[in-house]
Amino acid sequence: QVQLVESGGDSVQAGGSLRLSCAASGFRFSNYWYCMGWFRQAPGKEREAVAGIHIDGSTIYVDSVKGRLTISKDSTKNTLYLQMDSLKPEDTAMYYCAAVAWYSSRWPRKDEFNYWGQGTQVTVSS
Repeated sequence: QVQLVESGGDSVQAGGSLRLSCAASGFRFSNYWYCMGWFRQAPGKEREAVAGIHIDGSTIYVDSVKGRLTISKDSTKNTLYLQMDSLKPEDTAMYYCAAVAWYSSRWPRKDEFNYWGQGTQVTVSS
């Protein structure tokens, strides 16, 4: 059974940094073809994709976080990361890790991710 557990959320001031972690169990990064992603949801808003890492290792970011957030994974620890630098108040949201077994060259849509973590809260004050 696939499980994803996020951690690392906190309250920080604008300009600060955080590193979110997503520990995966039930599958091994090195043995299976999984696309992984970070999503976020602010109060009253829809959940949006923030960053993704494809089965071929390529990465993708929403324009609003390019140059400030970096997605990576450590296959030895079976953990996905989101390094967050130069944080802004508009980054305030619940952040979720997600995964999907994937065999296509295209990026999966949000509704195609079928494994989700419980979320970790990031709050950025001005």
